[in-house]
Parts: sequence; structure tokens; C-alpha cells
Amino acid sequence: MSKRAKELSALAVSKIKNDGLHAVGGIPGLYIQITENSRSWIFRFYIGTRTTSNGKTVAHLRDMGLGAYPEVTLAEARATARELRQQIRNGIDPIEERRAAKARAKLESVKTKTFQECAEAFIVANRTGWKNAKHAQQWGNTLSMYAYPVIGGLPVAEIDTGLVLEVLQQPVQTKDGTEALWNAKTETASRVRNRIENILDWAKVHGLREGDNPADWTTLKYTLPAKSKVQKVKHFTALPYSEMGVFMADLRKREGMAARALEFAILTAARSGEVRGATWYEIDLTAKIWTIPADRMKADKEHFVPLSAVAIRLLESLPRDKGNDYVFPAQKGGAMSDMALTMVLRRMKRGDIKTHGFRSTFRDWAGETTNYPREVIEHALSHQLKDKAEAAYARGALIEKRKGLMTDWAKYCDKIPIAESKNNVVSIRRAG
Repeated sequence: MSKRAKELSALAVSKIKNDGLHAVGGIPGLYIQITENSRSWIFRFYIGTRTTSNGKTVAHLRDMGLGAYPEVTLAEARATARELRQQIRNGIDPIEERRAAKARAKLESVKTKTFQECAEAFIVANRTGWKNAKHAQQWGNTLSMYAYPVIGGLPVAEIDTGLVLEVLQQPVQTKDGTEALWNAKTETASRVRNRIENILDWAKVHGLREGDNPADWTTLKYTLPAKSKVQKVKHFTALPYSEMGVFMADLRKREGMAARALEFAILTAARSGEVRGATWYEIDLTAKIWTIPADRMKADKEHFVPLSAVAIRLLESLPRDKGNDYVFPAQKGGAMSDMALTMVLRRMKRGDIKTHGFRSTFRDWAGETTNYPREVIEHALSHQLKDKAEAAYARGALIEKRKGLMTDWAKYCDKIPIAESKNNVVSIRRAG
């Protein structure tokens, strides 16, 4: 055990100059350690035993730092050393107890992290893995609008099913009045639910919460109606496919980025929003593939669109604005509005047709005039197949068939029926 040293005064301690360990007395095992210009308190104690390299069992000597001098005074160091000696008498190793206390404090600290803090950390952690730079922005926007006002400031460990439902059933304004978010904006609400679920899973992995995920659909499906039950089905006026050639010839006479966006939407059978949000990062001109990230797809799944030679030529003809990554940027920069394509149709005196209706035109043409299997056509439209085995096959094996389908569609869009071209009408009557 440590020898009982003479009890030094605070003044005497301040006058110690030599490097080394100097016992200060008052409490056995308390030293001031001097190394050049550095001074600190050391508590030296024996606890338990250890085995030496030659096999002998000896008392285990340990040194524990108590802080820098003079920030920690002699009186404070003695008081701390006195408490540590009491722990030793109780069979507690002060160093291990300190480590355990720090671990407990850290655990309690991280468990108070708010949902918003975790969400922001999740976005930062996953940003580099997201191909589309807008993905992180879209995550932040939807969470800021719908989740943060309700649960953003709450500890992530406290988020339960009731709070998740508060987010998903919060009232929002519609043209008909106030309605629950899940009913009024089902697709948006579904994305919010999925994002909350991912963040809570991330928090659990990082030790910030425990238990089941309250945003998991397997739990919420007993409280919320399925999307298919509440989404309003919209029927869009479609152009008969027999008129497509004439329509495309007229469209190609129109100048402007919106006209090219509409043409591209028709050639790819894509949704208006998918086209307007397309960036050059998503386009691979060499592989002739347009990869639409999951966050921009209605089904929340990445979608690959084979590009026909006609679609490639259209893309190659487009100007590229420095600092704007959109394939079809608005006139003043940024993304094109949802009205831009509609206005093209109105200027063509075809306001009776809706942009989305061209997908129906494509579906009718493919189903009625080609021999492509139904699953190929449905996958080209990014429709979700009900049969899981069929869906798995569609994802893995149909890209080559879809290339052929989109090439045939582009060729069909170039055809103008003879009856529609006055120059091609040939009289079968003989003169005289």
C-alpha cells in the first residue's frame, strides 16, 4: 500500500518544481505529476491482483488522472481521492466505474437526440449513395413540410405509432376543404411514412431507440386504409393511336423546350413529372438508358427506360445550360412547370388531350397492334404487377424486349397514314 506522506499545504505544492510524481499527503495515493510545464493530479491505488510475465500473482497497481493543476485545486483533488478510496473499500475499481459512467452518460445523451437531428444525420450519411442530387432535397422538403412540425423536436426514442399517425393524418387544405393527409395526398403521405420508417430504423441501428418500428406498414395497415382504397383514379383523355403520326408531325414543327419535353414523354411513355424532373445525370447516351431514381417514381422503385434511336437524337439536339442539370429546363432556369406541356397542347388546338393520356395511347397501340407480352408493356409503363413471380421476372429479364418495344413505338410515331397526306393520295381512275 502507499506510504503515508507528509501533508503538504497548497503553497508548498505550488513550489514543487522537479519533474516526477510527488506525494502531497492528506490522502494516501494522491500525487502531483510534473512533466516540464505540465502539472496534473494522479491517484495511485491497488485493487485486485494480476499475474506477471513470470507467473507471479501480485497486487494490481493502477494510476488514475484527476485533472490538471491548478484548475483542480489541492482541496478538490483530496476530496475526489477520498471518494475514490471509499469506492475501492466497496470493491469498485474507480477507473472502470468512470468508464461505465461515461458510457451511461453518452447513451442517455444520444437517446435525447430529436427526430429531426436523426433525419438530418440520415440524409448526410446516405447522400453520397443517392445517384440523384435532388433526392436529399426532396427528403428534406417532405419531412420539413409534414414530419418536423409534428415530431421533429421530439426525442427519436419516444416516437410511437400514435405520433406517426399524427403525421400521416394531419389536416391539410384541399379544394374541397380540410382532409387528412393520408386521404388527400396519399402518394405524398406514403413517401413520408416510408422516410420516417427508414430514419427510425437508422436510429435503432445507432442505439438511439429500441423496439419495433412504429412506421412499419405491417403495423399501420390495421389503422390506415391501403393506398389503393383511397387514391382517386384519374382517367385522362387519350389520343387514338391511329392519329399519332399526324400529331407527332405537327408537334415536331413546334419550337421550344416544352414541345421537346412532350415529344420525349410520348417516345418514352413516361409520366410528365418524370420527364420534367429528368436530369442529365440520369441519362446514359452510350448505353441508351434513362434511369429514373426511386424517389421520382410513383411506385418508389428505380425505373429503367430504354431509349430508342429517335429519343437519343432528340436528346443530342438539346442545348445544355451551364449550371442547370435539367434535361428540359424552364425558360428562367430550374424545373419546367406542370402547365408547360399542357400549354403546348392548347397551342396545337388539342386542349382536349391530356399529357398523361399519351400513356394510354401507347398502351392501346402496344396491346392491340403488337405481339409483345402484357408484362413487357406493363413494365414499360412502370406499372406494378400484382403477381410477385411475374414482377420479379419483369425486373430481371425484360429490358431487351422493352428496347424492341420502344423502338417499334418510335417508328410507329413517325408513320403518317396515306389518307392523311394529300400528296400521297393516288387516283385509280383513268382519264377520259
